[in-house]
Amino acid sequence: MFEKILIANRGEIALRIHRACREMGIRTVAVHSTADSEAMHVRLADESVCLGPPSARDSYLNKVALLSAATITGADAIHPGYGFLSENADFAEMVVEHGFTFIGPSPAHIRMMGDKITAKRAAQHAGLPIVPGSDGAVQNEAEALALANEFGYPILFKATAGGGGRGMKVATCPEDLVEAFRTARAEAGAAFGNSEVYMEKYLQAPRHIEVQVLGDSHGGAVHLGERDCSLQRKHQKVLEEARSPALNEEQRETIGETARRAVERLGYTNAGTMEFLYENGQFYFIEMNTRLQVEHPVTEMITGIDLVREQIRIAAGAPLGYTQKDIRFQGHAIECRVNAEDPETFAPSPGRVTDFHQPGGMGVRVDSGLYQGVMVPPHYDSMVAKLIVHGASRNECLMRLRRALDEFVIEGIHTTLPLHRKLMRSPTFLDGAYDIHWLEHFVEQGGS
Repeated sequence: MFEKILIANRGEIALRIHRACREMGIRTVAVHSTADSEAMHVRLADESVCLGPPSARDSYLNKVALLSAATITGADAIHPGYGFLSENADFAEMVVEHGFTFIGPSPAHIRMMGDKITAKRAAQHAGLPIVPGSDGAVQNEAEALALANEFGYPILFKATAGGGGRGMKVATCPEDLVEAFRTARAEAGAAFGNSEVYMEKYLQAPRHIEVQVLGDSHGGAVHLGERDCSLQRKHQKVLEEARSPALNEEQRETIGETARRAVERLGYTNAGTMEFLYENGQFYFIEMNTRLQVEHPVTEMITGIDLVREQIRIAAGAPLGYTQKDIRFQGHAIECRVNAEDPETFAPSPGRVTDFHQPGGMGVRVDSGLYQGVMVPPHYDSMVAKLIVHGASRNECLMRLRRALDEFVIEGIHTTLPLHRKLMRSPTFLDGAYDIHWLEHFVEQGGS
């Protein structure tokens, strides 16, 4: 087992990884920018190294600085968390080349799944159902028009090299298609340095269902159930729950086993998440995230399995030590992402936290690096906390979540806590009858 791990991230996920390491008897190295010098993970780690100025490019994305920090502190391994360099195959290769262990999948698998077209082909080969679409990048408008006539409208253009909604455009008719194609290419080029886009049949009211998987270097593979991530705003997840209220047991078993077999066929190691769109009883693979997900705690709550601990064990060469039949799913869990944003305009709201009180009680977990007096910098992602609640049933979970949200206090900055409280009063959400477009309409109507 590793003696010392460098955590190449910040915020709540850096603190989450630190805690798992401590429970395993592993020392930690925190890295930080000058803007994060007073962050909680920096205070708690065994050692800390300042990477540089606030800009992520000069700190958390600085590969040379990260490797230098690992070298001077004598770290054995590097955990990338999520975001930043977590799905950067070049960085994973550099980590290995410099004698450290990268806590994640192989660079080859990161590269395979990082390109949407390659990922789609690999998924199809591994037996995953895919959305009808182009074989590769669409080269020109004429090809796009011909394919759209074959699939039928509406269609969706997506960047081959990215995600997060950038480079995604919908065309509902031939008159829209040319403009959508050009705009998608321009956005993809600006965001990712690669203007290639591919095309898929656009599903009009799907759910976003993802399956958590684990694979070890000994051929072991399991799935840890599905999560429903359909509550999204501008393609960014806002609330996730496990298990999905849209699926029955047969559907859950089918998609879970399909994902597990794909892990075996791909020879994938470490943690990963296979994402699907689900509509009219059919699943369609859209991408695989080759890292820990923001919403991993809901899976931990219903399985009792520490995913960060498993990532570390697998990276150290240990077998899973259990098979699919050993996995037990208990109850229901929901996660609310709390962002430092105005709850009406969603404008970023950095600043100093003047008062902080997190909820507690049975089945309540808060993952956050906040504390009273800490400064929330303006340079990074706005998520500052995750409230995760577990109950024996979905109804119990919802009642507990409502109570926990009422207890949660963050002052000095604006947060999206009021949005989550409004969700708790929505009949559509409470009934679990939402799709990936519902939250946008809910927000536009003022949460009514």
